[in-house]
Amino acid sequence: MATPLVIDTDPGIDDALAILLALASPEVDLRLVTTVHGNVELAQTTDNALRVLHLAGRADVPVAAGARDSLVYRQPERAGHVHGETGLGGVELEPSPAAPDPRPAVVAMAEVLLAAETPVTVAAIGPWTNVALLLATYPEAAERIGRLVLMGGSAGRGGNVTAAAEFNVWADPEAAQRVLGSGVPTVLVGLDVTLPTVLDDDGIARFAAAGPVGETAAAILRQYVDHARSTYGTTGVVLHDALALTEAIAPGTLGTVRRDVVVDTTLGAGRGQTLVDRRSVSSSPTAVEVAETVDSVAAVEFLVTRLAALARSAR
Repeated sequence: MATPLVIDTDPGIDDALAILLALASPEVDLRLVTTVHGNVELAQTTDNALRVLHLAGRADVPVAAGARDSLVYRQPERAGHVHGETGLGGVELEPSPAAPDPRPAVVAMAEVLLAAETPVTVAAIGPWTNVALLLATYPEAAERIGRLVLMGGSAGRGGNVTAAAEFNVWADPEAAQRVLGSGVPTVLVGLDVTLPTVLDDDGIARFAAAGPVGETAAAILRQYVDHARSTYGTTGVVLHDALALTEAIAPGTLGTVRRDVVVDTTLGAGRGQTLVDRRSVSSSPTAVEVAETVDSVAAVEFLVTRLAALARSAR
């Protein structure tokens, strides 16, 4: 039986790729997409999620809008310089015939969790504000989370938005601290494993040639390729969110170690840093599984093969 899946997201180019990957994977049953502030404003992330689902022929998947901003301090800036003004690299997808779900994201998440016959995987690939609110307001629903897969943080590589902080954690450090200390079974997929996982032009060309959906996904990625090359010096696209979804779809893709993690919530230069205690394996009930190793070639092949299959099936 496919594992029930909820994706909490802020599309975002790499978020769009991650949604498509989930739709291409029979191991999971995508039951809900919730949106959050992050790469662009909430109204735009919600519209983008609807359009991406429609692109793949899955406008039936409900999309519920969540937090417009972080819990305590406003998110300092968006990421339009990375993802384009509208979040999808300047590509205008066809509008979805579906309207957003009228439920607030946290209510929709709680109802999906409580109604599921089996534990649900939640993949949070934007700032974790919605997840923190869920934990605080619906603890009985949070108990139904089988695995919480988080894209964010860094154990040893520093940050990508400041010298210390990765974007998703930096966007709402207070929420991140609440989530990481919750005791929910959690996998933290940070920059240590995402930065080495690079989708190059050959891989993009493979799914672009498979059909219109693949061609559109490739077009969305073009701006992201330029950003990755100039920022990271890579030969292609760094797979942040898609790698987290790969771990959500296929548990054990990443090599993890159980660690204690805290978030710097001060207002200084370290704000948003994930402080990972790598001195020893932790037995604490609030420790999380920190992704520390990855077979990057296999992860990229997983993505390319799945997206090509999705593109062929959607012809």
